[in-house]
Amino acid sequence: MELKKINDRVSVSPQISVEDIEAIKQAGFKTIINNRPDGEAPDQPASAEIKAAAEAAGLNFVEIPMGREGVSPEMITQTQAAFAGDEPVLAYCRSGTRSTTLWALSQAGKQDAQEIIDAAAGAGYDISHLSNHLCR
Repeated sequence: MELKKINDRVSVSPQISVEDIEAIKQAGFKTIINNRPDGEAPDQPASAEIKAAAEAAGLNFVEIPMGREGVSPEMITQTQAAFAGDEPVLAYCRSGTRSTTLWALSQAGKQDAQEIIDAAAGAGYDISHLSNHLCR
């Protein structure tokens, strides 16, 4: 499992497995967000399996799948709600890029656009192409 820290409250990751849940809990995360639709790859674990393991471990689990149709305003609102608490949150997708994108868009108008871009870059994600969307 490869965790990439965006800030003290948010980290992203490529696809996680049921076996990763205990390590995620031990790392201090309270919420897991799945940004990957089921069925993208044949070896991908089903979201329901990860959700069951997360909830059994006492973690919150939120599904905001982002597929080929891209980002919707509803996804941004759901992401804002998922990040509303102070607890550490881990968001995952196939590579972490969609999770970083949704986090960034959920922060538009709440943080300076360059701060959002820099935080993502620090975790290894170039979201500079979103700069116009981050200036709300």
